Amino acid sequence: MASFRAQYPSAHRLDLVDDLFGQRIADPYRWLEDAERADSRQWLAAEEEVWAAYRAELPQRDAFAARVAELLRVGYAGVPAWRRTSRFYIRRDPGQEHGVLYVSDGSGAERALVDPVSIDPSGRTTLDQWQPDKEGRQLAYQLSSDGSEEAVLRVLDVAAGEVIEGPIDRCRYSVVAWLPGGKAFYYVRRLPPDELPEGERQYHRRVYLHVVGTPPESDALVFGEGRDKTSYYGVSVSMDGRWLMLTASIGTAPRNDLWLADLTTSDPAAPVLVPVTVGLDARTSLRAGRDGRLYVFTDLDAPRGRICVADPSAPGPEGWRDLIAEDPSAVLRAFAILDELPRPVLLASRTRHAISEVTVHDLTTGELLDTLALPGIGTVAGVSERPEGGHEAWFGYTDFTTPPQVLRYDAATGELDTWATSPGSVADPPAVSASQVTYHSADGTQVRMVILEPRGGSGHRSGQRPTILYGYGGFDVSVPPMYSANILTWVEAGGVYAVAGLRGGSEEGEEWHRAGMLDRKQNVFDDFRAAASYLIDTGITSPARLAVWGGSNGGLLVGAAVTQWPALFTAAVCSAPLLDMVRYERFGLGETWNTEYGSATSAEELSWLFAYSPYHRVVPGTAYPAVLFTVFTNDTRVDPMHAYKTCAAMQHASVSERPVLLRAEGQVGHGQRAVSLSAALAGDCLAFVALETGLVPRD
Repeated sequence: MASFRAQYPSAHRLDLVDDLFGQRIADPYRWLEDAERADSRQWLAAEEEVWAAYRAELPQRDAFAARVAELLRVGYAGVPAWRRTSRFYIRRDPGQEHGVLYVSDGSGAERALVDPVSIDPSGRTTLDQWQPDKEGRQLAYQLSSDGSEEAVLRVLDVAAGEVIEGPIDRCRYSVVAWLPGGKAFYYVRRLPPDELPEGERQYHRRVYLHVVGTPPESDALVFGEGRDKTSYYGVSVSMDGRWLMLTASIGTAPRNDLWLADLTTSDPAAPVLVPVTVGLDARTSLRAGRDGRLYVFTDLDAPRGRICVADPSAPGPEGWRDLIAEDPSAVLRAFAILDELPRPVLLASRTRHAISEVTVHDLTTGELLDTLALPGIGTVAGVSERPEGGHEAWFGYTDFTTPPQVLRYDAATGELDTWATSPGSVADPPAVSASQVTYHSADGTQVRMVILEPRGGSGHRSGQRPTILYGYGGFDVSVPPMYSANILTWVEAGGVYAVAGLRGGSEEGEEWHRAGMLDRKQNVFDDFRAAASYLIDTGITSPARLAVWGGSNGGLLVGAAVTQWPALFTAAVCSAPLLDMVRYERFGLGETWNTEYGSATSAEELSWLFAYSPYHRVVPGTAYPAVLFTVFTNDTRVDPMHAYKTCAAMQHASVSERPVLLRAEGQVGHGQRAVSLSAALAGDCLAFVALETGLVPRD
C-alpha cells in the first residue's frame, strides 16, 4: 500500500449554510466556484505543485504513456459519406494528432479537405462536424479551439479546396441540412450574447436558413422562437429536396417533438410545419424513402425501438404501420435502405446486451432475410448507404482488440467484406480475453458486465489482481465493446479491466435508461457497487486491489461510489465530474441536464439530488481511497469547480494515508483532444492506479 503524507494546500472553510425548502445545506468551499479569485488561484497553484511532486515520483508513468501512444498509432478509418461518385471520410494515419477529412473521386484519387493540424500546428483545434451538400460540390464544416467546443462554421468549395463562406460563430452542436443545388442550408445557431441575460449564453438556439454568399445576419429565422431556452434542434432535408424534417427536445430529455414540411408547397424560409409527434413521451425521427413512403424510427410504445412506415399525407402515429417490430431483448440503433435491387432490402443494426448484430429485411414486408456474420463480438456504428439509392451499405466495426474498420455489405451478392482498416498496426498486440457475466444489483435486477483479463489469466482467482472497474450509467449512453488503448495497456501489464452496463445507459433500451435517472439515480450507484462486490466475491480482486474509473456523468458515478462505500475501493480516477448536485445547474450546460437528474428548484427533486450529491457526502474522519481528480480548464460542459470543491473537502476529511490529488490541464475541454495529449493523460492515470493497487507491470 502506497503512503502519502504531502502537505495539502490550505483551503479555508466558509461557515456558509443554505436553507433550501427547509433543508440546511453546507457549502464550505463555494469560493472555489470562481477560479479567478486570488485565493482560488493560490489554491490551484499549490494543488498543481502537490500533483507535480507526486507525478515526478510515479513509477511507470512514461512507459504507460508510451504504450498507449503506440497502440493509438493504429489510427482510424471512418465510414464514408457518398455523394454520387465522390466519397468523404475521416482517416487518422499513424503519427497524426487528429483525423483528416478527405474526398475521393471515382478514380480513387484522394485529397485532404480539412486537416486540423495544418490549420493549427499546436493540435488544439478540432474538427467537430462536417456535411457535404447533396451534389458533393461544397462542404460545410465546423472547427473549435482549445477544447471550448464553440464551433465556427465555414463552407469549402470541394474542387478548389477554398473557403467560400464563413466564419459563422455560435454554431456549437449545429447540424447542417443542405437544399439541392448547394445554394442554401438549414443550420442551428445561438442568439447573440448581447441579446441574452448573463449566464444564459450557452442556450437560446434557433434554426435558420442560410443562403450561401449572404451575410448570416440576413438569415431567415425558421424555428425556435418562444421555446424553452435549453432546447436542442435537429433538421434534415430529403435527398430530392421535398421534405424538411425538424425535431426539438428540451435539454437532454429522452423525448422530442417532430414536424414535417413539404418544401414544394411552402417557402423554405417559412416552411409550413405539420406536427408528427408533438407532446408525446417518445423519441422519433423520419426519413423519406425514394418509394414515396416515410420511414419512422421510434421508441413510442416500443422502448427498444421499432421502424414503421407512413404516408406523408398522414405522418402521425395513427397512420404508422410496423415494418420492423420491437425486439424484446435487443435495442434498435440504425438502419439503411438498399433499394436498387429486384427485391429491395433494409439493413437493421441492433445491440443485444450491448453486443451488435446486423440483420437484412425485405423492404416491403419487413421479413427477416439474413443475419450478417460480423468479425467478432463487437460494436457496429455509422451505418450508411448511397443517398441517391444503391445496393451497398457501409458501417464501422470495432471490438476490444480490433481497431476501427469499415465493413461493406453488398445486397446484390449477399457478401460482407472489409472495405477499410485502420492504417497503422501494432507489432506485438496485447493478448486479451473477454467474457460477459451477469450479476444481481441490490434490488435483484440483472446487470451485465464485461471482464477483460490477460489471455490465460481467468483461472487466477486469488483476489490479488489489480482491477479497474469502469462505468457510466446515464443519458441513455451505452458502453459497448470498442478498441481502447487504455484498456489494452492495463490488461497487458497484468491488470483486470471490468466494464459494467449500468442502469441509466442504453444497454437494454429506454426503460433501462429511465430506471437510472431522476428519483431512480441511486439504482446506478447500487449497480456499480454490486459489480465491485461480484469482482471481490468471485476472487478476481479485493478492496485493496480495486480501483474505479469514470468521467463526466461517470465521474459522478465514481464520486458517489467513493463517498457511499469508501472501504470498497483503494483508488479512484474521477474525470471531469459532476459532484455538487445541488448547484450543478448554475454552471456549464447544467440546465440542459435537469431532465436527467432533476432540479434543485423543486423541493422533491432537491431531495433526490442532495441524497447522493458526492460533495455533500464527504464526511470528516473517513478513510477515503486514493483519488485523482482530472479536470480540463476549458471544459464548457462540466465546470471544473465540481472537482475543485470536492477535492478540497476530501483532503480536509480523509484520515487515510492515500493521496487526494488534482490534475488540472489547460487548453483542452470535455471532448476531442490530440493523440499525444490523450496518451499523456492515460499514462498519468494508469500509473496512478497501478501504484495505488500494487500492479507491477509484467515484463
